[in-house]
Amino acid sequence: MTRICNSIQIRQPIEQVFDFITTPANWPQWHPASVSVGGNADHSLLPGEEVTENISVAGHQGQVSWVVRERSKPHRWIIDGTGKDGGRATITYTLTENSDGTHFDRELIYTMPNTLLAVLDWLIIRSRMKANSDEALRRLKDRLESGCGTN
Repeated sequence: MTRICNSIQIRQPIEQVFDFITTPANWPQWHPASVSVGGNADHSLLPGEEVTENISVAGHQGQVSWVVRERSKPHRWIIDGTGKDGGRATITYTLTENSDGTHFDRELIYTMPNTLLAVLDWLIIRSRMKANSDEALRRLKDRLESGCGTN
């Protein structure tokens, strides 16, 4: 099991940040691993709703089905994913309002579907996933603070 945690401060209201990040159609706009999202992805998803995401990580193309497990707007959102290859992941978004806007914490926990991929994760994939996550939060901050993604 691999755990990757990132956090960033975004100078925007918590409701706006929450709505943007929990709307899967927006993911390709800020997360470098997200190629496209299919299904009913044009709104902030509620518990039980599901989308399919096409991803590209460390040169590997894949598809993940995400289901919302928990939603406590505007502070917490948890999704569980299952890859076509059998891998599993959970992403937790935690948002805290403060005087400078919104503090956003993103936690990704994943397991590889087999021993070979687990070894590759330890050697290569994990560091690329961490780099993607860092870049994703930088892009998100830039996008939201520049006024893109606002209503």
